[in-house]
Amino acid sequence: MTARLLQSNSGSSATTVCLPQAETNRQIKCVVWDLDNTVWCGTLLENDLLSVSDDVINIIRQLDNRGILQSIASKNDYACVKKQLQEFGLWEYFLYPQVSWEPKSAAIREIARALNISLDTFAFIDDQEFELREVGFALPQVLLINSQSLPALLQLASFNPESVTRESAERRDYYRAEQCRSLAEEAFDGPNEAFLASLNMSIDVCRAGAQDLQRAGELTRRTHQLNTTGYTYSQSQLQAFCESDNYLLLLASLSDDFGRYGTIGLVLIEKKADFWQLNLFLMSCRVVSRGIGNVLLGIVMRMAKKVGVSLRAEFIANPHNRLMYITYRFNGFSVLQEQNEYTLFEHPLKQLPILPAFIKVSTPELDDIR
Repeated sequence: MTARLLQSNSGSSATTVCLPQAETNRQIKCVVWDLDNTVWCGTLLENDLLSVSDDVINIIRQLDNRGILQSIASKNDYACVKKQLQEFGLWEYFLYPQVSWEPKSAAIREIARALNISLDTFAFIDDQEFELREVGFALPQVLLINSQSLPALLQLASFNPESVTRESAERRDYYRAEQCRSLAEEAFDGPNEAFLASLNMSIDVCRAGAQDLQRAGELTRRTHQLNTTGYTYSQSQLQAFCESDNYLLLLASLSDDFGRYGTIGLVLIEKKADFWQLNLFLMSCRVVSRGIGNVLLGIVMRMAKKVGVSLRAEFIANPHNRLMYITYRFNGFSVLQEQNEYTLFEHPLKQLPILPAFIKVSTPELDDIR
């Protein structure tokens, strides 16, 4: 991917922001920070008297409030970095910090793996041209920003989500809880199903209401990997679906002993006379390892069977969502129609997959669906 350079003047020196051409068409989900002369002024291992500007603190807090995750790629000593960031009151903002002498591109790859989000939703901030070029060469899909250009960061479209919900401000906490779950899973001695049972998970599925539409719209815009069609909807469109007798807009939330995952799934069903059609089915990447996609799909299948219709599902392939195709096939859907990236699946609902015993299902609002 080629990049373009934006020039801005700060005093007598010019600064640059390296932006891939697609920058205006995407939203950044994670910002990875360098530390020396970027987050703080000075060099940690040279025993400089370090300071963090109010502007940098404000940017970190604003990104956090907008639901943009943050991490670190720094060539430093881990214990020293943690101690210093704790003194500044900033350590808690950074997920899966990578502090080592490895290339920073390797650090960013590891952060992306740990968070399970795509590299083309990452931005990297550094004061060193060498480090920016190294990351740009190895990871051309990452947005590169020179630290001298930080004053303009919060105004860039890629860092301004269309909406900021309550769950946006809590996103870091959700990922922090997931980090604790991962550590518990690594320490667990037993089969995976036994570990999942130990979490005491509970999934709640309900109709979307007016108070849910901002979050529903955010899910359609942010979720790419576990998204069957990639359709996005405005708040007014979602409101129309909620008010129509021909559609069902469902939201799923999840919780366990470690806390809430928040709203992690969305289903848009078009109700026809002889069949229901899944126009959109998506899941948060945070629950992919929990088998929640199969559980939510199983719930929808049972709802359709109770009404006495078959179930169809649209799928539009993209470079990221192959797992959702597999989810449909794994649950017994057959191909009804296929052309280029478009597939229409169908399930007669004569035999339904068994819902796992390790998760409690709650659908109190859906018992009277017709």
